[in-house]
Amino acid sequence: MSVNKMKYEEITAWMFSRLPMYQQQGGVAYKKDLSRTELFAAHLGHPENKFKSIHVGGTNGKGSTAHMLAAVLQEARHKVGLYTSPHLKDFRERIKINDTQISENFVIDFIKENKLFLERHQLSFFEMTVGMAFSYFEKQNVDIAVIEVGLGGRLDSTNIITPEVSVITNIGMDHTQFLGETLKEIATEKAGIIKVNVPVVIGETQDEIQSVFSDKAKTVNADLFFADASEHQVFPCSLLGEYQQKNIKTALQTLSVLKTKGLTVKEQHIKKGLMQVQKHTGLRGRWEILSEHPKVICDVAHNKEGLTLVLKQLQKESYKTLHIVLGMVRDKAVEDLVELFPKQAVYYFCSPALDRGMKVNKLAQIFNANGYQGQTYSSVNEALSSAKQLATPQDLIFVGGSTFVVAEVL
Repeated sequence: MSVNKMKYEEITAWMFSRLPMYQQQGGVAYKKDLSRTELFAAHLGHPENKFKSIHVGGTNGKGSTAHMLAAVLQEARHKVGLYTSPHLKDFRERIKINDTQISENFVIDFIKENKLFLERHQLSFFEMTVGMAFSYFEKQNVDIAVIEVGLGGRLDSTNIITPEVSVITNIGMDHTQFLGETLKEIATEKAGIIKVNVPVVIGETQDEIQSVFSDKAKTVNADLFFADASEHQVFPCSLLGEYQQKNIKTALQTLSVLKTKGLTVKEQHIKKGLMQVQKHTGLRGRWEILSEHPKVICDVAHNKEGLTLVLKQLQKESYKTLHIVLGMVRDKAVEDLVELFPKQAVYYFCSPALDRGMKVNKLAQIFNANGYQGQTYSSVNEALSSAKQLATPQDLIFVGGSTFVVAEVL
């Protein structure tokens, strides 16, 4: 291992271990205001004000939509920053320009230069990462950056930007311990990214919460567009899964708004960009086919709305026997999710390798008590390996339940 690689791994290990991080620890890392993010932005010279941006929030589909937008804008020859979370394999996946991840050197130098400040003010992993992304995009002179909300909206560290357009894909019951117990409460938190005079695109019209967005938009004089009510022709996309149709419409409506603001994007860029999302952005884990005979599919869907769409898609596949490699994190209300899963399947229960992972015996106990058949395994890869051994070439293996389970099989 090179000296530089060692330094990079030491730096990222420090980021992960020393500071609260939602993806590892859950609630400890959720902050109740933006004061430390704003303090850090001031320390860095407010990089967030020095490039154009698109802000993408929502419960499901925000990652796919962000990557679609980035791919199309790249196809239109723009220099595009892309900030997303979480990463699957390497921290640098979170911060990209066009199809290239942030350099290890920039990560090392940025933390070294700001370490005293980060320690003195006890910034969280997410707060420092947002500062790093914005600083990188400023220094690299991006034309526009697509910024994905981490958690919620109103209090998310990314919410210090004033974008060209705000996007909210949809609202579902997720992270209720932070965002609220009802769809209206969650929608109110997500609507926190709607800014004064900044147009907003809502991906999905949901009767129960439509007024939350229209009221907020009216208050701040923001033009409001519901993507699913638009007449946009839906073009094919390299991201498989019928559930991506909603995200495509959301991306198309967003691009339509951007064009009214003077950004150059032609139909040929949209068609080509949508067909090359993974190539342009490196996105993985969305209805990704890992192999054939037996067919192995993985997907990062992990809440009720996301899993409903993915499991519906699974029903449309042809197979002899269905094998499901399943792991979850412990802050999921598994009892509310069990009934979504097909009983006619062989289950391989496992736990993702992080503190937040749900103990495999607890997961299996809940499923077994509801009439599901399956065994427990000591790791995600052991579970997948066992499924592959038992499956015939005509079978199908699905891997999911958590982003972190998918990360381990990739």
